Amino acid sequence: MGVNASVLAIDAGNSKTDVALVGEDGTVLSTARGGGFQPPTVGVEAAVDVLASAVGEALAGCAEPVGSVAHVSACLANADLPVEEAELAEALHARGWGGTVEVRNDTFAILRAGVDEPRGVAVVCGAGINCVGMVPDGRTARFPAIGRISGDWGGGSGLSEEALWFAARAEDGRGEPTELVRTLPGHFGLGSMYELIEALHRGHIPGGRRHELTPVLFATSAAGDPVAGALVDRLADEVVAMASVALDRLGLLAEEVPVLLGGSVLAARHSRLDGRIAQLLGERAPKAVIQVVAQPPVLGAALLGLDRTGAAPAAHRRLRAHYS
Repeated sequence: MGVNASVLAIDAGNSKTDVALVGEDGTVLSTARGGGFQPPTVGVEAAVDVLASAVGEALAGCAEPVGSVAHVSACLANADLPVEEAELAEALHARGWGGTVEVRNDTFAILRAGVDEPRGVAVVCGAGINCVGMVPDGRTARFPAIGRISGDWGGGSGLSEEALWFAARAEDGRGEPTELVRTLPGHFGLGSMYELIEALHRGHIPGGRRHELTPVLFATSAAGDPVAGALVDRLADEVVAMASVALDRLGLLAEEVPVLLGGSVLAARHSRLDGRIAQLLGERAPKAVIQVVAQPPVLGAALLGLDRTGAAPAAHRRLRAHYS
């Protein structure tokens, strides 16, 4: 008959997918990694095929044949709206990987990975920016987080675009002076913003490399440039706005509660950004405890699965110990 698994945990981002097969006692039976999950680009079925490859590898990698899986807990990028979560849950359920399926936005995995109980708020800033909150009774707080049309500002992509905008205007005289006119093109070995604009426009520098300008922006800010510093401050303002609104929606503003920071931008520990976040959040939610999430998000997906199946606390501890 083979071994029975309690949870098939999936954490799928734009660039990679992590899968973990977890037993009823919290033991990690096998893991696998696959490609990115991008349904807006390739379509839902093709995107789920990418997940299927990693799931198949995890099932095949188990020491004993897997007889059944009770629950699939999938935290997926591009599942930004509840209607999208429902559509993706239906697509995953059709693959027959487990008895029940729950799909959440991948930000929930980062939140759950960083807390011992499903209670707190997480702000994630990587290529984009998002925030979610949850409490043990099942209530959540979230934002659409699909770009400017949903009121979002920030993330690595947004920061690089803003840096380019200010630098272009500084060079041609429409804007105030900034060292970004030198540091941004200099990153690519170019001598002017005009050269950089031309290279990006004509595809000599692939558009996907624009994210490389975000660390340049932070370095320029750290060197004392006022324009770059103002952009860093604005990002801190956005992080605190999202976190405090989520805390307020869940009635947690006046309680001691973790506020988790994740994603490549927030995990980089930029001193100006960190300091302003701590100052502003301390004013709006004085009991909030800021933490940077170091645990892998697939742990959060697996813990959410154990929450759903009603696993014993010892199973949660064993699972967390595996990833410590």
